[in-house]
Amino acid sequence: MHEQTPLLTGLVTYAKKKPLPFHIPGHKRGKGMDEQFRTLMGAEALALDLINLAPLDDLHHPQGMIADAQKLAAHAFGADHTFFSVQGTSGAIMTMIMAVCKPGDKIIMPRNVHKSVMSAIIFSGALPIFIHPVLDNDHGIAHGITTNAVEKAIATHPDARAILLINPTYFGFVCDLKAIVALAHDAAIPVLVDEAHGVHIHFHNALPMSAMTAGADMAATSVHKLGGSLTQSSVLNVRAGLVSVERTAALMSMLTTTSTSYLLLASLDAARKHLALYGQAYLEQTIALSHWARNAINEINGLYCIGEEVCQSSATFAQDPTKLFISLKGLTITGYEAEIWLRKHANIEVELSDLYNILCVITLGDDEESIHMLLSALENLATRYRRTETIATTIPVELPEIPTLALSPREAFYAETEVIPFDQSAGRIIAEFIMVYPPGIPILSPGELITTENLAYVQKNVAAGLPVQGPEDATLATLKVIREQEAIK
Repeated sequence: MHEQTPLLTGLVTYAKKKPLPFHIPGHKRGKGMDEQFRTLMGAEALALDLINLAPLDDLHHPQGMIADAQKLAAHAFGADHTFFSVQGTSGAIMTMIMAVCKPGDKIIMPRNVHKSVMSAIIFSGALPIFIHPVLDNDHGIAHGITTNAVEKAIATHPDARAILLINPTYFGFVCDLKAIVALAHDAAIPVLVDEAHGVHIHFHNALPMSAMTAGADMAATSVHKLGGSLTQSSVLNVRAGLVSVERTAALMSMLTTTSTSYLLLASLDAARKHLALYGQAYLEQTIALSHWARNAINEINGLYCIGEEVCQSSATFAQDPTKLFISLKGLTITGYEAEIWLRKHANIEVELSDLYNILCVITLGDDEESIHMLLSALENLATRYRRTETIATTIPVELPEIPTLALSPREAFYAETEVIPFDQSAGRIIAEFIMVYPPGIPILSPGELITTENLAYVQKNVAAGLPVQGPEDATLATLKVIREQEAIK
């Protein structure tokens, strides 16, 4: 069954007929575009850059090859229905939340969610009930949430319309997803999962449990990140019952461009085939490479690659070994400085850096050669910047304070605002996002109280050169806050 690629095959078959186009896209198989770009992309790829013509089906109302491709994807992921997304996982996350929440509805979630989740909260008008994630003060990151905390949240807010979880986190850790799903379903509450960094885990039993395997109701899964499709292509997996498939389909259409990219769609079809047929075998090799790399990194004086030893609670129930999360506390440079050094001296790009760490991702596209190159570069980096102090492992790390939510994100986003100096904003309610991207987890979101600690953390990231984003004032000289109403004198 999974040998078939109905969408990719149908698209190629149509393109080979070379029909004379009098429709968009206007480049018409590359003839009407810049010659350099045409040569770079290639005639075959450009011939597949088509729109929703009748023979090619329509993502907004699939009845042919797209419908067939989505059914195969649903089977591969263990879902009842799968929707293809050309709006990335962010679009799928927004659909997922808006499918179950209307204005005023409560949704239980960890505070360390991606910006797209908070955007969906604003669009839907839902009220987030935040659970504090377990903080890793040794490495300066947030993990998952505990099963006990979810149980308390359900008991306190039995009228919640949904629970949203991250599986896995950006750094590869997962909570006890199956146990949380069971708790939620006992309360008739659907579980939505941000699975942006976990498409591969469904295809090998040595990896953490996937959302669909755990019985979740919806999962926004980024195929392009780790599954082999083109950037911006993702899927939304749905289990019928506690959520409406029909409402999900309607919202997916509302939030999706009508000029859908068939190159992206075809890449999803091909990636599903590759994962379903060969994922187990390729991931066996990927996991082995990851274990080798982790062990070798831990032999390098000054570096520490975090592993399963951190998995000591229901918030860190398991770890995806393909995420090499490397602490640089034994070096004299920040993670961001290490990222720059690796780019300049080894021609290596990492997935993420922060004040204390770098993250490298091992995928189906890696082999022994690429791991050797990474290890060699890390050895050179450590030799160049190794600390001489014996107290390196006790260097304290700083984590942003979790702010208090004073207004719902939607109220804050649409409220009357004013712009004030950054250093005078403590105690005010922020009306915009501040985050470091990647990973895109807000330090402050609309509706939260600004604290001096959070301002200091933002400034520390700016001083380190990290990409702080979100505010309208990119210089961070000012922030947009809720205008305070003064009494009439």
